[in-house]
Amino acid sequence: MRDRAQGAGHRAPEPAPEPDHGARTTDHAPSAGKLFVVATPIGNLGELSPRAREVLAAVRGVLAEDTRRVQKLLNHFEIRTPARALHEHNEAREVPRLLAELAGGSELALVSDAGTPLLADPGFRLVRACRERAIPVLAVAGPSAVSAAVAVSGLPPVPFTFVGFLPPKAVARALSLRDLAALPHTLVVFISPHRLRPEIDACAAALGGEREAALLAELTKVHERCERGTLAELAAWAAAAEPRGEYTLVVGPPAAAATSAPTVAAARAAVEEALARGLERTAARREAARALGISRRELYALLMPDAGS
Repeated sequence: MRDRAQGAGHRAPEPAPEPDHGARTTDHAPSAGKLFVVATPIGNLGELSPRAREVLAAVRGVLAEDTRRVQKLLNHFEIRTPARALHEHNEAREVPRLLAELAGGSELALVSDAGTPLLADPGFRLVRACRERAIPVLAVAGPSAVSAAVAVSGLPPVPFTFVGFLPPKAVARALSLRDLAALPHTLVVFISPHRLRPEIDACAAALGGEREAALLAELTKVHERCERGTLAELAAWAAAAEPRGEYTLVVGPPAAAATSAPTVAAARAAVEEALARGLERTAARREAARALGISRRELYALLMPDAGS
């Protein structure tokens, strides 16, 4: 078939280009570099994607909150890129230096200790500064304890609000939870093991002990665990538990408030308001039923004394 195609004047297909992972050096004059935001395993080392491995091996440096933890990951995959510290205590000093490196053509990777960076980890200041200076920021997607916990919790997945870690002090924690209590969303909260009991107690008190919830630990590891129940039941469980590892708490949305049935007076007022806007009577009743959230039959029953008018 190849000979026939060439004899007919067709060119043999050229080899497909190698995939561009973005972390490649050239002989051209240096231009602005790139910052790669790389997701790392949350439990199982097999979660590190082939693209993430290639990027981590090709960049000039790997930025991490805890260089000891990321060094274990790099060593496991025989990646020799140096790890550099970037955390809340040195961000203000390091970000200008990193921006200068990136502007000069260096490519750097920002990683989390586990999971997707910036979700309860440092790095936002650097990413924002890169965006403001038009330095490319590229996502190398992968594991996230947030989405993983929501997916396996058995609770409504959308909409959900990611809370991160709660404030460590009781008063600030209570105020934060009070603001979240009214949200009609599933909530995702990171909980440190040494604050497991007081934080679940606080969640039960502020959000409601009857709220359905799931408490997950060791996600994607051999001994992945999930405790399910109401917040009150999980608080009782936590009181007797021996905390091990960090936890992700998924709290289901509050029960929908029961709506009271509209009164006869409300039905009459809704019809009169629609009539005042110029609608004819049938259309006015249809509009009134929609506004009250009831069927036209239910509206008619409320208006029975006035049905002939």
